[in-house]
Amino acid sequence: MSHVAYPASGERPGPAVPAFPDLYCVDDIECAAASVLPSGVWDFVAGGSGAETTLRANREAWQRIRLVPRILNDVAHIDLAVELLGHRAELPVAVAPMAYQRLLHPEGDLAAAAAARDAGIVYVASTLSSHPIEQIAAVGARTWFQLYWLRDRALMAELLQRAEDAGCAAIVLTVDVPRMGRRLRDIRNGFVVPDDVHAANLPADTQAAAHTRQPGRSAAITHTGIMFDPTLSWRDLSWLRERTSLPIILKGLLDPADARQAGRLGVSAVVVSNHGGRQLDGAVDSATALPAIRDALDDQVEVLVDSGIRSGQDVVRAIASGASAVLVGRPVMWGLAVDGQAGVRHVLGLLRAELADTLALAGCPDVAAARRLRVVHASR
Repeated sequence: MSHVAYPASGERPGPAVPAFPDLYCVDDIECAAASVLPSGVWDFVAGGSGAETTLRANREAWQRIRLVPRILNDVAHIDLAVELLGHRAELPVAVAPMAYQRLLHPEGDLAAAAAARDAGIVYVASTLSSHPIEQIAAVGARTWFQLYWLRDRALMAELLQRAEDAGCAAIVLTVDVPRMGRRLRDIRNGFVVPDDVHAANLPADTQAAAHTRQPGRSAAITHTGIMFDPTLSWRDLSWLRERTSLPIILKGLLDPADARQAGRLGVSAVVVSNHGGRQLDGAVDSATALPAIRDALDDQVEVLVDSGIRSGQDVVRAIASGASAVLVGRPVMWGLAVDGQAGVRHVLGLLRAELADTLALAGCPDVAAARRLRVVHASR
């Protein structure tokens, strides 16, 4: 795929693929996004850490899960809705937290949140979102706020209060980034956040490192190294609980022992995740880690999963393996790149259509029935 550069003025290119009839699945959206994004931005979104072993393993693991369909069930009407933290979602899908979405489209997080609102699903806003949490929540999607553990406790307390005041419904604490993984594509590219894209929830005077180009270094790694606190530990959850009344979700678990500890400390949910292959390269894929974490927790703690979800079939695979719902990341960014809000709406529509089709063909009239499906893990 060829790549185009942004104009010198910093303006973003218009959609190069205005017609959706030729985009029949998320893989098609990925190809369309690759054709319109600058190579450095494409690598920032698509890349993983190290040799990208875990990045590849995520996709391969979901594809190795084989569903065992049931027969002679009435599937004339398929109910796709679920409850997440006690509230209805029209799909067992949420938009994952992702930084700097204005890299993909000028409307960035606002466009993605609007598409989530229209789909009736949860939108998870990132600490590093490129629009303020107040603007994102005002779009009208059910919004959760993702928190990175910062060195500045006063700033974290302020972010928590802002999230509550904006009407966010949960706090998602990311626990797998004591430091950002070595993302070699970004390092080779000398990736830098453009001057017109900012982490809008953070003070302006904390962001110079993200915009400073250094050959052979990623400005994103430099910036997060300054901002993120690597001392985060279990004892810090009490500090968090004292400062918010919202449900707490831990994102980035892969070991059942950690899941049990989270359950003992009263979290409302966990997200099985290896950060889309962007942190510890060689870490276990999420599909493999999911069943044991589900088994380690009682039914009071919901289990979500991300990393490598690319289709409605993957959503059903995740549900059958123990998840309450999935978080989708890169496909949303690709939709943004193709055509903003309409592009994300198309991605979510594809997932909805594939989910309904998969449930029907598997003999499941609703999502609850998918939790009872048997799965077989193919060796290849």
